[in-house]
Amino acid sequence: MDISEVAKRTGLPASTLRFYEKKELISATRAAGGWRHFAPDVLDQLALIALGQAGGLSLDEIHAMLSPDGAVQVDRKMLSAKADEIDATIKRLRTMSQGLRHAAACPAAHHAQCPTFQRLLKAAAAGRLKPGAAAPKVVKRHAKSLQLS
Repeated sequence: MDISEVAKRTGLPASTLRFYEKKELISATRAAGGWRHFAPDVLDQLALIALGQAGGLSLDEIHAMLSPDGAVQVDRKMLSAKADEIDATIKRLRTMSQGLRHAAACPAAHHAQCPTFQRLLKAAAAGRLKPGAAAPKVVKRHAKSLQLS
């Protein structure tokens, strides 16, 4: 397949395919006139790249799991660490969602009068609600009060 056919089948622009080739994630042979020719299995390789990216893997992490012939060499330890990272992100986002729901339904006349909302503001100001940060103790301590039925 030439690059335009691969682009059409995958929805990826040719520039992305050339970039992936430069990063050695996929490979192409050169036909007469210098045109790139991709083997049919490039579609599976591109699907694997898309799956890895959807799972939060960087292109370098994906590259480390590919052998020169395109076979996958799964790094189970790295995948487990990535799953732990995703779980921590989910936990942080769930806490934020609960905090927002609390703020939306809080019976206080004004959010400034809501102790839970004030604790969330302080946690955010201290940088404890940024991606990768553990949920602040104050949010963990009040997680049950943040849950709405």
